[in-house]
Amino acid sequence: AQRIQTLSALQVIDKSLNPIVVAPIRAVIHRFIATLASTPLRTIEIGEELSLTDLVQHFSALSYTRTDLVEKRGEFAVRGGIVDVFLPLADYPVRIDFFGDEIEELSYFDIADQRTTKPVIGKLEIIPCRELLITDAIRNRAEKLKNRFPAAIEVLEKIAQGISVDGMESLIPFLTDEHHTIFDRIDKRAIVIFIDEERIRSRTADLIATNEEFLAASWSSASLGGAAPLPVDSVTYIDWDSIFEELSARGLPHLALNSFGSDLDEASYFTDFTPIEPMRGNVERLCLLLSDGLNQRQTVLFAATGHGMAERYAGIFRDAELPVQLSATLNTIPAKGSIHVFQSTLSHGFASEDGELLFITERDLSGTKVTSKDGARMPTKRKQAIDPLELKSGDFVVHEQHGIGRYVELVQRTVGGVTREYVVIEYAPAKRGQPGDRIFVPTDTLEQVSKYVGGESPAIHRIGGGEWQKAKGRARKAVRQIAGELIRLYAARTSAPGFAFSPDTPWQRELEDAFSYIETPDQLSTIDDVKRDMERPYPMDRIICGDVGYGKTEIAIRAAFKAVQDGKQVAVLVPTTLLVQQHSKTFDERYAGFPIRVAGISRFNTAKESKDILKELEAGSVDVIIGTHRLLSQDVNFKDLGLVIVDEEQRFGVEQKESLKKMRTTVDVLAMSATPIPRTLEMAVTGIREMSTITTPPEERHPILTYVGPADEAQIKAAIHRELLRDGQIFYLHNRVESIDRTALHLKELVPEARIRVAHGQMSEHELEDVILGFWNRDFDILVCTTIVESGLDIPNANTLIVEHAENFGLSQLHQLRGRVGRGRERGYSYFLYPADKPLTEVALDRLKTIATNTELGSGMRVALKDLEIRGAGNLLGGEQSGHIADVGFDLYMRMVGEAVTDYKSGIIESEEVSHECKIELPINAHLSDTYIPGERLRLDLYRRLADVKSDADVQSIQEEMIDRFGALPNEALSLLDVALLRAFAKSHGVREVVLAGKYIRLSPITLAESKQLKLNRLYPSSLYKSQSSTVMVAIPRAGAWSPPVSGGEKLGDTSLLAFARQALTELTS
Repeated sequence: AQRIQTLSALQVIDKSLNPIVVAPIRAVIHRFIATLASTPLRTIEIGEELSLTDLVQHFSALSYTRTDLVEKRGEFAVRGGIVDVFLPLADYPVRIDFFGDEIEELSYFDIADQRTTKPVIGKLEIIPCRELLITDAIRNRAEKLKNRFPAAIEVLEKIAQGISVDGMESLIPFLTDEHHTIFDRIDKRAIVIFIDEERIRSRTADLIATNEEFLAASWSSASLGGAAPLPVDSVTYIDWDSIFEELSARGLPHLALNSFGSDLDEASYFTDFTPIEPMRGNVERLCLLLSDGLNQRQTVLFAATGHGMAERYAGIFRDAELPVQLSATLNTIPAKGSIHVFQSTLSHGFASEDGELLFITERDLSGTKVTSKDGARMPTKRKQAIDPLELKSGDFVVHEQHGIGRYVELVQRTVGGVTREYVVIEYAPAKRGQPGDRIFVPTDTLEQVSKYVGGESPAIHRIGGGEWQKAKGRARKAVRQIAGELIRLYAARTSAPGFAFSPDTPWQRELEDAFSYIETPDQLSTIDDVKRDMERPYPMDRIICGDVGYGKTEIAIRAAFKAVQDGKQVAVLVPTTLLVQQHSKTFDERYAGFPIRVAGISRFNTAKESKDILKELEAGSVDVIIGTHRLLSQDVNFKDLGLVIVDEEQRFGVEQKESLKKMRTTVDVLAMSATPIPRTLEMAVTGIREMSTITTPPEERHPILTYVGPADEAQIKAAIHRELLRDGQIFYLHNRVESIDRTALHLKELVPEARIRVAHGQMSEHELEDVILGFWNRDFDILVCTTIVESGLDIPNANTLIVEHAENFGLSQLHQLRGRVGRGRERGYSYFLYPADKPLTEVALDRLKTIATNTELGSGMRVALKDLEIRGAGNLLGGEQSGHIADVGFDLYMRMVGEAVTDYKSGIIESEEVSHECKIELPINAHLSDTYIPGERLRLDLYRRLADVKSDADVQSIQEEMIDRFGALPNEALSLLDVALLRAFAKSHGVREVVLAGKYIRLSPITLAESKQLKLNRLYPSSLYKSQSSTVMVAIPRAGAWSPPVSGGEKLGDTSLLAFARQALTELTS
């Protein structure tokens, strides 16, 4: 999409501006379809006349995928007169609202809760999602090619049917006739400059060779060893000689700049530049330099990484009383006399020797690599996230009253002229040999139903059998013990006197301003939570959960800095020696320029170094110490410890955990965990153990490209070559210690130029750490290892993972392993291979299919994540809970924990099980029609959330969301919202039944005092009260008696019955 956008811009740009095109050699030698971006891109804007059908067809033609819920770039969804679309280069998806054939509104919306956020200003450019768009001509060509290339038949068949598939771009040379290179699109007066020609020449040869290897490997593996079906000469790329042929054919002059001199002629003009000295976060020094530049009448430029950072720096310069101008770009020559702050990802600045120009970048100040995106990050799943209950027929579900059953379908039933939707659940048959019993659960009581997550495949219960009640009883007992333990810990901590840290100092703000990335919203709120805890007079105990690389370390850096500002010492506990090295380096870099002493203690220190560090620690001259559990030894003494930061607490042993438990009641403790802790659990223990979750991935993370297929040497070789070409490293997973050395030797034969080492769990701890540290320091290219890499290893330069015998791994293991790559800006590749000669079991095939389809960041891997969440819950609540979780299912178990904690807080030690069901049976058309909300999972999600509402405000919020996402509400949807309002009101007063019974509405249980009984008879004559069963039978008046007269005095109709029931409830419970 970026290539299309650039080529399109080259078509329309004003040539008199003399545009400069910068391109890597891969883009120069790449051949593309001649018609690509040859016509201007289509735009849309508010007020434009356009039929919705035409727009939808246009999206389909541009290879957008139609879904029911837009979550990823390149998707669109249609609901009534609303079209949602996520353009490939946009930060946010867009909602297009039609009024007839006119675009009435264009707004961005948030992926997490699907609500609109802000209007789109100006025109919206629609960029194709793929270079190869399937036209009739392409379909016909694919149909003809099927017989010529049997190995590519699957791909060609899909194209012939008009379906886009991944990898089809490799067939461009055969499906289209005319191809262009970038030279066909640049101005005829252009000059082409090769920077470092020799490196470009060798890179060209490598790219072409690797491309040929890949084509040969992929086609031969597609036909499992058959001959390569496509001619694998470099059809995608032009070679080095062809570049110069193209240049001379077009009469384009070219120059080469080499690091050992250039071929520029004498008339060329050279300007000498001196680099800017790094400032290590010293803002004062930066302002001084800028001020000098202005005084010397230089043109002064400052490059910030994005809009947010540009504004932040402009503010800093204004505070220093320097003249500032914010510019979006530098299309015009900047005037002298003020600092021009603009957005750019250039990493290094310079000053011209002739004193004309001073150019400084954000990296010159911070010393860290900058990211190219501004704070307009992709919002990811947050607290109110739309997470549709994805139920497929046959999935296990848990009903709070009846136990574990199987989901069958969502059905609509019309009884007595009233339509409602029901979820059908099947249970074990009452008698052997009989079909299973089914129950129909009204969708307005869906809060009783959750998807089962727990064991592999649970036993299905019988309706009315005793096993479910027993399992629930056991789980409740276990839950009460946990809740008691949590409360005791909490009481001990809050009653212990702690140290209240002071508010932020100016230095704190300076440290935070020098952070070279834009903080994610989650990071900001977590930092605020941590600071608030530290400023309280009792010890902090907070846990931060978030995937590796989601910015937990930065929070630790800021918390430690705050503690040191108050003269306290900080201990950072990490589980491995490698992490001591990693964290020491990071802390040192961030604290550069501040008088803070950071020391790391691990076995890589000599005995003398360790002794000196411990002495300094006791004397108080070390402010922050980073180490493994060695820091918990008896001989480690602090002068004044104020904060302990624990990374990956679950990886410490029992004794260390006990030491930490004791610490919690005396000093502030901040724990960090990469195992996701479920949101439901977070809610359950709110206010007891403070928790923060970071769910926004850092910008610039790409989804990992995943290949699942039979093992093939040519492919392995090509994958390794591709990674080495971009100076990356490779994890090669072979999970058998006895044959791991043989595998390493075999790889050495395959790729002789690669440097290879082996790591496995039977090596001594020292050996293992040396190997891992060597890999981290880039001493070798391929690490052949067992699943030892599964947890906690963060090596940003290793971006290819190859797994042998992938069929033997569990789903969450595969997901964890894949998480080792694709952590930096580079695209990660993972290959899950299985033996070509052995058939796969059905279970293994399913697992590999799941991993192949769920490649998005933090995406659908719901299954694996649930498995990890259960582990996370075990870490927090104690491992012995997993059996009970399997018995009753994860969601229900978490709800029990929440209830038990609330009871303890209210002083209730033992309580009976309370049913949360509230049955509302009134003859009312209340449902969501599939014409209003197409897509079963979206309807299920809304039904579940409506069944769970607690207040009128919750219903109001869902109503606003529905209007925003789906358009105006039809009557039956309005009635559904009214039913939800009534249920929330009834529940809040402990009423579990509002049912139409003949001429009455039955309300129960309600206990009426005598005065209330009199009120009942006065307001609703002929009503009955049964004190023994706490039931009120409210007589329904004729229409004329209650609402304005209606001809014929019929009974109360549809929605007025709801209003009547609500009024009666209010009168009798107020």
